Amino acid sequence: MWSRRQGRLRPTVCGVEELRRRRREREAALRKARREQQLVSKRLLRDDAPEEAGEGCVAAILGETEVQQFLRQAQRGTEEKEREGALVSLRRGLQHPETQQTFIRLEGSMRTLVGLLTSNQALLQLEAARCLHELSHSEQSTVAEACLPATSYLLTYLSGHSSDFIELCLYTLGNLIVESEAVRRQLLPQGIVPALAACIQSPHVAVLEALGYALSQLLQAEEAPEKIIPPASASSSILASTLPQHMLQMLQPGPKLNPGVAVEFAWCLHYIICSQVSNPLLIGHGALSTLGLLLLDLAGAVQKTEDAGLELLACPVLRCLSNLLTEAAVETVGGQMQLRDERVVAALFILLQFFFQKQPSLLPEGLWLLNNLTANSPSFCTSLLSLDLIEPLLQLLPVSNVVSVMVLTVLCNVAEKGPAYCQRLWPGPLLPALLHTLAFSDTEVVGQSLELLHLLFLYQPEAVQVFLQQSGLQALERHQEEAQLQDRVYALQQTALQG
Repeated sequence: MWSRRQGRLRPTVCGVEELRRRRREREAALRKARREQQLVSKRLLRDDAPEEAGEGCVAAILGETEVQQFLRQAQRGTEEKEREGALVSLRRGLQHPETQQTFIRLEGSMRTLVGLLTSNQALLQLEAARCLHELSHSEQSTVAEACLPATSYLLTYLSGHSSDFIELCLYTLGNLIVESEAVRRQLLPQGIVPALAACIQSPHVAVLEALGYALSQLLQAEEAPEKIIPPASASSSILASTLPQHMLQMLQPGPKLNPGVAVEFAWCLHYIICSQVSNPLLIGHGALSTLGLLLLDLAGAVQKTEDAGLELLACPVLRCLSNLLTEAAVETVGGQMQLRDERVVAALFILLQFFFQKQPSLLPEGLWLLNNLTANSPSFCTSLLSLDLIEPLLQLLPVSNVVSVMVLTVLCNVAEKGPAYCQRLWPGPLLPALLHTLAFSDTEVVGQSLELLHLLFLYQPEAVQVFLQQSGLQALERHQEEAQLQDRVYALQQTALQG
């Protein structure tokens, strides 16, 4: 907003539009950073029988001879119990990275394991799949790529009848997907997207959670925005499948909503939205209204329970809403109307209070949504004022510098709507709060405070006198030598003295 000229420092003319542009640039940078903060991880299913998991039962590292022996017994043993026991011993050994490396170095080891996976004996199939699952949990991409011969069979078994086996295959595929692009290159033409889309019809909660996990791993791939998400071809595209509609159904509030399943699919939806491939399509499918209703449901839930697990769902829901509201398509399809103003703002503040008490690290997520709601919507700003939420908002200022900047940005959104809004903001509790933030050492907090003051002086001239009476000039003087702030400080000083 301010430019440096030779000699004296003088304010440039533009004011509100320049303030808005600068905030949008910062918000764009923050959105990009949040899109890149992904949750790549691996999951391990271990369901050892009590006698296997008893105290003192520690899996040993296996050498080549032992691995070969167990594979031979599993393949050629005379009794099924002996063969199954050999695979159990191998599986335990594969919990160690050293054994995993030994296994993939042995010629024919994977071929033997795949042969057992495709045998007609269910118990041997299950134990072979568990061995693959242990391998999939390795942090070495070479181990994941050694499992490539098994991926087509794992996909085939997703259409089987055993929910436990399907769950195991899904988690194994999810672990392999995230580790190696080579695995993903093989899985896409093999039909992983339609296979996953078929699983979403499962009545089993455990299968749906595992499906959400595998799908989220696929959506986090670096090449996902170009090769996996876009509706380029029906065989390999997420958006060309029925998955997005089914995801939204899984997020519908009501008695059928399962929190664990909802968390998985909310993150999936978040990754699709962050790809920015076809967000208008999601908005057209009713994503805003579904997520808005879920937000209301979450706010109701936190009032009834102190279950700390609710934030696991709240975080991706807030991110999805925040990012969708930045789309131009929101206006064209009446997106703002899909979010009923006062109910959404009230629900969001219930969640903010919950985060403040239980999970302060999530406050920026809620404030980011509030920022995007109020940025271009006078009605949401009106709701903020009519529900008397300015003071609760100001109470969040001491939490952290990041939270302070976001609170001040929301207040700037309200102030820039004009004189009527500034009149309701000032003075009240805002003046002492601003005098307090001007004493901060953080440049960004002080800079945002100065922008808010500029808007108040512009639209509410009497604010200048009140500011002066409360030692406002002295508060400004603390920052007049700071290079990043001195232009704005000087301009405000001049405005105050002229007022």
